[in-house]
Amino acid sequence: MEYTKLGSTGTDVSQLCFGTWRFAKESDGVVETDREEAHELLDAAWENGINFIDTANVYGDPSGTSEEWIGEWLADRDREEFVVASKVYGDMGDGPNEGGLSRKHIRSQIDGTLERLGTDYLDVYYIHRWDDETPIEETLSTLDGLVREGKVNHLGASMTFAWQLTKALWTSDVNGWERFEVTQPRYNAAFRGASDMYEIDVGAYVDVCADQDLAVCPYSPLEGGFLTGKYERDASAPDGSRGDLQSWEEFSDQQWDVLEAITAVADEVDAMPAQVSLRWLMEREFSCVPIVGARTVEQLEENAAAADVSLSADQLERIDEAY
Repeated sequence: MEYTKLGSTGTDVSQLCFGTWRFAKESDGVVETDREEAHELLDAAWENGINFIDTANVYGDPSGTSEEWIGEWLADRDREEFVVASKVYGDMGDGPNEGGLSRKHIRSQIDGTLERLGTDYLDVYYIHRWDDETPIEETLSTLDGLVREGKVNHLGASMTFAWQLTKALWTSDVNGWERFEVTQPRYNAAFRGASDMYEIDVGAYVDVCADQDLAVCPYSPLEGGFLTGKYERDASAPDGSRGDLQSWEEFSDQQWDVLEAITAVADEVDAMPAQVSLRWLMEREFSCVPIVGARTVEQLEENAAAADVSLSADQLERIDEAY
């Protein structure tokens, strides 16, 4: 595993980030990843050179469990060897101030997150969504204060429109506040344009990130399992797959064309389609660190092996042309 700068920051991260949204998550009454499995996956991530861990205060049932399990695991290790990211926005209770990006909510949530993780600071703190009910000046000035106090090193944004991200960057610049340095959109080889599902033009969003030298840490880098090659054209999602569990939208002919190109390249380089898909993201002309999740240690090791895959300029171009 090689390491790379996180956007324009001085922080070095592994080429892949390990996502923990499945930790303690219940689907149809079944916990997707229990505490023992979570610690085994964290062990495997670290053994494969992944030092970047992503979580959120709302991950797990109940919310905060993912952070707690990561904190337990980190307690036996050198905190300085890891880059830890979490998020704020989601409801953490039933009260009127227990969600969103108000100064009150952010202030209460950073302390809860740090306590659950057993750490004095976060490396990256994302806004999980844009808050239409709170002035962006209030949100950004509060986040700037967290950086100045040493509770947060870098700020990030997940799931915003390109114009919202641009507005936030401008607001930070004119006020001399810390700006967003890391972003977390849904972005992959088969999803890089406009989305009717989210009404977000991820292409425009990524253009802003590239122009502003922001790190892009895509979630769903395998398009909900689609780019693993487990799916067949005109067939339903495999039982137990993420596509089956979450009823993801039907895939377009354009996306099938991308998968076929990726599968052909995978055959040429003796790799799995998932590994080629992750490598495609690593090879972007901007800072791009995909977030990988896994149900098993074997899946995580397979994904981590993407760091060893080498793609030629011609192979990358063929994947782009398919899209």
